Amino acid sequence: MTEPVQPDTKGQPGTAAAALFGCCPRCHARTLFAGWAKFADRCRVCGLDFTAFNVGDGPAAFLTLVIGAVVTGLAIWLELAATPPFWVHVILWVPFTATAVVGGLRATKAWLLQAEYRRKASEAVNAEWTLERKDGE
Repeated sequence: MTEPVQPDTKGQPGTAAAALFGCCPRCHARTLFAGWAKFADRCRVCGLDFTAFNVGDGPAAFLTLVIGAVVTGLAIWLELAATPPFWVHVILWVPFTATAVVGGLRATKAWLLQAEYRRKASEAVNAEWTLERKDGE
């Protein structure tokens, strides 16, 4: 059985702190994002290629479901406790939901990229697995 890889993380910020501030996993400069939730193509300081990481759409689906459940529970509680007019729900929950999803998306995408880098994650491909056709097939 192989031992798990233990990366050298001495002197580096934790995964959560690095994700929260959008730090590059290699040099820890705040260069991970080009927009609010869009990764930059590469780090402006050390040149690490962020396009090599595959974060995917998992964070968006997960956050939408979790935040939707929380907002639904809070909206039902508010309705039963205070019975406000409908417009109060709209003014309260629409901006809250949008802010929570976009803010959470930024943090979870950064966290997943940090985790992939620290664990040296890559696609499970070896020399036997190829997309090219061999002669005679």
